Amino acid sequence: MMEGRPLSPQRIRDLKKDYSRGFIGDVGYKAIHFERGYLESRLKISDRHRQQDHYIHAGVIATMADHTAGYAAFTLVPEDHRILTIEFKINFLWPAYGKGLVCKSRIVREGGQILVGESEVFDQREGGEELVAKAMVTLRSIHQSRIKPIKKGRPGRRSALFSD
Repeated sequence: MMEGRPLSPQRIRDLKKDYSRGFIGDVGYKAIHFERGYLESRLKISDRHRQQDHYIHAGVIATMADHTAGYAAFTLVPEDHRILTIEFKINFLWPAYGKGLVCKSRIVREGGQILVGESEVFDQREGGEELVAKAMVTLRSIHQSRIKPIKKGRPGRRSALFSD
């Protein structure tokens, strides 16, 4: 775990609320535990999360690993910064088929603009939890003033998204 001052109760409330906005909220992911450099999230599985053979869809697992690592990174950067994923790699160790998923993400390298996170996703099934996926996520911290909002529709060139 990263050393330093603990997160304030207000910062934890803000991050929990922010974690489940938009698509993430539609899917049903919830942030359940924050520490500096660490976040744990949970998803209650329903039929919409399953693929044709009734396993939990790999995209559900991958999104959870990526998003949870991003919010673990948010605990380490100033409030006026945003986190963007640069790259992530995920290994699926076993099929997931239980009633819920838990993701535990921690930042393993904290740098100036670049952070590296590790996510482990556990399938909650009868008899306990099983580690079903492990991901490495490379993230970038960027000041919010450098991110330009895009209009509905298709974004333009790179220079239209970030200011130099």
